[in-house]
Amino acid sequence: MRKTLYIFSNGQLRRKDNTIYFESEEGEHKYIPVEDTSELMVLGEVDINKRFLEFCAQKEIVIHYFNYYGYYSGTFYPREHYNSGYMILRQAEHYLNAEARLYLAKQFIHGAARNIRQVLKYYLNREKNVGERLEEVEKLSGRIESTEDISQLMAIEGNIRDQYYRAFDAIHENADFIFEGRSKRPPQNEMNTLISFGNGIIYSTVLSEIYHTHLDPRIGYLHTTNFRRFTLNLDVAEIFKPIVVDRTIFTLISKKMVSKKDFKREAGGLLLKESGRRAFIEELENRLKTTINHRDIGSPVSYRRLLRLELYKLEKHLMGETIYEPFVTQW
Repeated sequence: MRKTLYIFSNGQLRRKDNTIYFESEEGEHKYIPVEDTSELMVLGEVDINKRFLEFCAQKEIVIHYFNYYGYYSGTFYPREHYNSGYMILRQAEHYLNAEARLYLAKQFIHGAARNIRQVLKYYLNREKNVGERLEEVEKLSGRIESTEDISQLMAIEGNIRDQYYRAFDAIHENADFIFEGRSKRPPQNEMNTLISFGNGIIYSTVLSEIYHTHLDPRIGYLHTTNFRRFTLNLDVAEIFKPIVVDRTIFTLISKKMVSKKDFKREAGGLLLKESGRRAFIEELENRLKTTINHRDIGSPVSYRRLLRLELYKLEKHLMGETIYEPFVTQW
């Protein structure tokens, strides 16, 4: 699979011959082969021109932009080359049918809850004090199937994550990263800053994977399809946040790969400095490259590949070939 390129520095992106050319404000330059690049994650202040965008569209390279504070700003989503009218109609049909939409929304919540439970079980087996939180997550998970309303389903999901987040301090046992409740835009402490940054990256990563399928990212099922540009990536990312983003955060803290010096207070909240962003993304990419033995396929599969396989499963469900069930990790 082609690679993700992260750009942290300020500068210019241009097309030079048949390559991507980046020149930083300091005058450093780099040539990037397009054959090896699937997406660009732009975290610096970068200038581009129309010729460069046309080149990326031709080479099917998705570009995600993050602002100064590390928040997702938007995506250059090249003309969909796999999209089909048939699949869009199937997606819309399942969205407009209340029963069909509710089924998919429940599956996304089931997947998230089961992977949260697996994370908590993993740390419980390592003698972390998360037993009470695990019990609460299991109780709340038992209410998913009987729920008949999307808003109530979202409320259950919020309560599950609240119990889960309350276990974070017991998992990492580091006083510099106390949770203190979820806060965002702007996050108010180090842990919330890491969560928000990681979630933004995984949302963008799933969006890039959707681009390489027949699915339309504008039609989601758990997250309401209304004035948002993209929603399906938010749905699918819920399944993978616990086992990709959160496990990355725990590794960063336990191995002391980030510390308080990697944060700065600004604009009424706490921001991750470039040093922290680089450490986070390096570990997240390591996580996405990690392979597991896939029971159905019978061969090793990377976490990044799992994202694509999840989308293929969803396609088959929408076409009526197989019933969709979310991926649940087996540790």
